[in-house]
Amino acid sequence: MSTKPSRTALLLSASRRFALLVVVVAAGTAVVSLALGLLFGAGVSRSISLGFYGVGSIILIMGFFAGNRGPARVKGDPGVGLLRGRATRWASGTEQTESINLSFVFVALGALLIVFGVLADTRYTLF
Repeated sequence: MSTKPSRTALLLSASRRFALLVVVVAAGTAVVSLALGLLFGAGVSRSISLGFYGVGSIILIMGFFAGNRGPARVKGDPGVGLLRGRATRWASGTEQTESINLSFVFVALGALLIVFGVLADTRYTLF
């Protein structure tokens, strides 16, 4: 008798992992951008907002490229150099689904970081 976790349990576990990812990336971004801002003499809120904007944009671009990966994959060892012949194979359905899911995670994380940047930017009022 196999006990599969319920859909609710899976979604709860996934949301916890995603929240942990957001917290770790946001905290790391804030710390590094604050340190760089202080090094270059920028204000605290400006440093943090620019850090969130920059890292969020890079992660969004990564999500774009992860989602637009084609169905062909390199077979075996890819080798070194551009002129080496590489055999290709078609990606399995699991690999294609994984690419789409990875793209979603990157885009969602990047968008959240940009929202954090907007909230941290004190030059403009939102309401």
